[in-house]
Amino acid sequence: MTESTMMDVPLQIRRLLEHGATVHATARIVTATDEEARSVTFADVATRAAGLAAGLRELGVRPGDRVATFMWNNAEHVEAYLGIPAMGCVVHPLNIRLFPEQIAFIANHAADRVVIVDHSLLPGFAKLLPSLKSVRHVVVAGQADLSVLEGTGVGVHDYEKLVAAHLGTVDWPDVDERAAAAMCYTSGTTGNPKGVVYSHRSIYLHAITQSLPDVFALHAHDLLLTVVPQFHVLAWGLPYAAFATGTSLAMPDRFLAPDPLARFIEQVRPTKGAGVPTVWGGLQRHLDENPGTDVSSLTELVVGGSALPPGMLRAYDERGITLLHAWGMTETSPLGTLARPPAGVTGEDARRYRLSQGRFVAPVEARLVGPDGEIVDWDGESVGEVEVRGPWITGAYHGEDDQTSFDGGWLRTGDVGSITPDGYLRLTDRVKDVIKSGGEWISSVDLEGQLMDHPAVAEAAVVAVPDDTWGERPLAAVVLKDGEKAAAPELRDYLAGRVARWQLPERWAVVDEIPKTSVGKFDKKIIRTAYAHDDLNVTTLE
Repeated sequence: MTESTMMDVPLQIRRLLEHGATVHATARIVTATDEEARSVTFADVATRAAGLAAGLRELGVRPGDRVATFMWNNAEHVEAYLGIPAMGCVVHPLNIRLFPEQIAFIANHAADRVVIVDHSLLPGFAKLLPSLKSVRHVVVAGQADLSVLEGTGVGVHDYEKLVAAHLGTVDWPDVDERAAAAMCYTSGTTGNPKGVVYSHRSIYLHAITQSLPDVFALHAHDLLLTVVPQFHVLAWGLPYAAFATGTSLAMPDRFLAPDPLARFIEQVRPTKGAGVPTVWGGLQRHLDENPGTDVSSLTELVVGGSALPPGMLRAYDERGITLLHAWGMTETSPLGTLARPPAGVTGEDARRYRLSQGRFVAPVEARLVGPDGEIVDWDGESVGEVEVRGPWITGAYHGEDDQTSFDGGWLRTGDVGSITPDGYLRLTDRVKDVIKSGGEWISSVDLEGQLMDHPAVAEAAVVAVPDDTWGERPLAAVVLKDGEKAAAPELRDYLAGRVARWQLPERWAVVDEIPKTSVGKFDKKIIRTAYAHDDLNVTTLE
C-alpha cells in the first residue's frame, strides 16, 4: 500500500493565533464604547492572549480545565477565545441571557474552575456566584467595584493587572488536535441545556470552510460586524475565521439596541455582518425611522438562528445590502448551509434561492428521514427530518447518556424540510413545532414569513393549538408596527392569496411582543402555554 508523504501537522487554535498575529498583524478588533470605539491589532491581541494564559497558569489552571466567560462581544473576549484553548484548556462562554438557575446548572455541569466576567455584568454575576460549585477564581475585565465579591471564598483578580503582569513570550503546549478546545450549551428549550464540546480540529476546519468565497467570503480587506453573541455557538466561529483570513472584527460590546448599533456602524464603517433576524429587523425599522443614518459601508449581512422574512430581504436589497440566509445549530458548530444562489441565477429566481436555508457546505453530509425511518429523496418536494454528519458536528453530548438525538452516526437536527437535487435546504418547521392538521402538515415557518410581509406587521409567530375537529390548527400571534392597525380578518385575507385556504389560521392574537429565547429565536412554548391558560386575547374567525 502506498502511503501519503504529507506532513502530519496538528490543526490547532495556536496556529490560527500565530498566523493572525504575524501574517495579519495589523488587522484589528474594534470594540464599541459609549463614546469613541477603541481598537487593538491582532498582534497585540495575541500578546495579551499569551499574558492571559500565563496568568491563568499562575492561578493553577491546568490543561483540560474549563475557563468560562461571562462577557459581551469585545476584544478581551477574543483574547480568551484564543489564549485559553492555545494553553490546552477549554474556553466556555456562558450565555448571559439565560435565567440564573440555567446558568448555574450549565457552569456546574461543565465544572468551570475560572470565570472571566465583564465589569458591566459583575453585579448580576455576584448574585450567581454562591451557586457555582466548582469556581475557584473570578477575573473581572474593566473597571468595577470588586468588593461585591468579598466573602465569597474565591480568588478575585483584575483582568488588566493579570494580563499585564505576565506579558511576554509564552511556551504554548503541543495540543492534540482532537482535544477539547471550547464548549457551548444548547438553549435548553425542551429540558436542561446540553453541552457540546468542540475540538481544535473541528474549529480549525470550520474556520477555513466558512471563509470560502461561496460561504462567508471573508477577506483581509473586510471589517466584519460580529453581532451574533460570543456565547452563541462561539459567535459562529467568526473570531477564529478572522485570525485565519485577516478579517478585522467590529465588536458591539453591550451596545446592541438599534440606535447605538446604527451609530457604531456609522462610526467604524464595517463591510459585512452576522447576526439573528431580530437584530437586523430592529436595525431595519430604525433605518426606516431615521433615513439620514449612513450604513452604506455594509455590503452583506449573514442571517441565522431563525427564518429570514421575505420582506426583510427585500428591504435590505433596496438599501444595496445583501442578506445571506444560513442554517446551523450549536451541535453543528454551527455552519451547515449558506444561501448564495447558483452561478448565473439572477432576479426573482436568485431571491428564491436566498430565502431557502442554503446549500450544504463541504464536508457536511445531509439526509432526510421520513416518519417511518425511510430515506427521503432530494427532489425539492419530499419532506423529512434533516440529519447531518461531518467533522465539526457533535456525535454526543457532554456528560449525557441520552443518545436519542443520534441515528447510527447521524445527528438528528429536529428540523423538517426538503432538499433540492443541487443541495439547497428549505425548512418547513421544527419537529416539535410542525402543525399536524387533519393528517396534513402545515408549515408555521411559511405562515410566519408570509405574515411578516404584510406592511403593518413587525413580527409574527405561528403555533399549533388543539382542535376538536382537526387535531391541531394554527394560531397566529402578531406584533404590529408602531402606529399601524390590522384586524384579524384583514390579515387572514392577506394570507388567503398566498397559502392554501385550509392552512389559514382561525385563531389570531395581537401581542406587544413575541417572546424570544436567549439567542433571539421565537420561544413558541410560551405562546402555547399562554393560550392553554387563556392568557392570550384571541380572536376566532369562522
